[in-house]
Amino acid sequence: MAEDGAVTVYGGSAITDAKKNPFSIKAGLAQMLRGGAIVEVSSVEQAKIAEAAGACSIMVSEPSRPGIKRMPDPSLVKIVKRAVSVPVMSRVRVGHFVEAQILESIGLDYIDESEVLGLADEYNFINKHNFRCPFVCGCRNLGEALRRIREGAAMIRIQGDLLNSGNIVETVKNVRSLMGDIRILNNMDEDEVFTFAKKIAAPYDLVAQTKQMGRLPVVQFAAGGVVTPADAALMMQLGCDGVFVGSEVFECSDPYKKVRGIVQAVRHYNDPHVLVESSCGLEDAMAGIDLSDDRIEQFGQSGV
Repeated sequence: MAEDGAVTVYGGSAITDAKKNPFSIKAGLAQMLRGGAIVEVSSVEQAKIAEAAGACSIMVSEPSRPGIKRMPDPSLVKIVKRAVSVPVMSRVRVGHFVEAQILESIGLDYIDESEVLGLADEYNFINKHNFRCPFVCGCRNLGEALRRIREGAAMIRIQGDLLNSGNIVETVKNVRSLMGDIRILNNMDEDEVFTFAKKIAAPYDLVAQTKQMGRLPVVQFAAGGVVTPADAALMMQLGCDGVFVGSEVFECSDPYKKVRGIVQAVRHYNDPHVLVESSCGLEDAMAGIDLSDDRIEQFGQSGV
């Protein structure tokens, strides 16, 4: 009986079908975050600081602890959601659709199916079309991004560093890789698009749509190593629609000033005068950065 119930919940009883959850609406909700900074927090106090500093959304995560990383305690998510007025999102493990059901049922605004947490399924991602809530998914290249969009992702997170080390090199590499592939695609003849779609293992219709639009069909944010206003402006100038800011931003004497500086840099990324003002007095933002090879996380070597 319990097994039947579990199947029913995922099949359409509690989680309604795709026809009742049109992708266009979820993609539109993700568009509302465009041009903003999403800040990761692990407490109500941090959430209030991020909101006051101008964050467009709050990412709730568990405080760092040893062991497998899972979705945060739903009670923490509820408390944060009641304390702030901006949209709230949180992470679930890759493939763990029950964690997603739990977070959706408490009224979360967005769900991030994140490789930052431990994997629940090594081969399968969540069928995001079965959920009312918009999903965020990570990628390192164009093929991965389009595969996640086919599964129902309404926002793409171009992921770099996973260790909260402040190392932005992986993020820059992956953003440049994705944007470079789009530029190559834009210059292709129509006849070449079929082979290109096969090469990057992506659905042809989404590849063709990307070529037509000159960009990904959904919002694309950068994540990993963004700890200074200059980092945020770099991601925006490379073509991202916004940035994720990790919890390491709170490891300083004045987290409000640092978050506010990053928010301003995202909004005015082409204005050097604003960038100078946003960057002044943030010398401790560079503390703890280690560019040694062992700090650069190489996650998921297979192109799932």
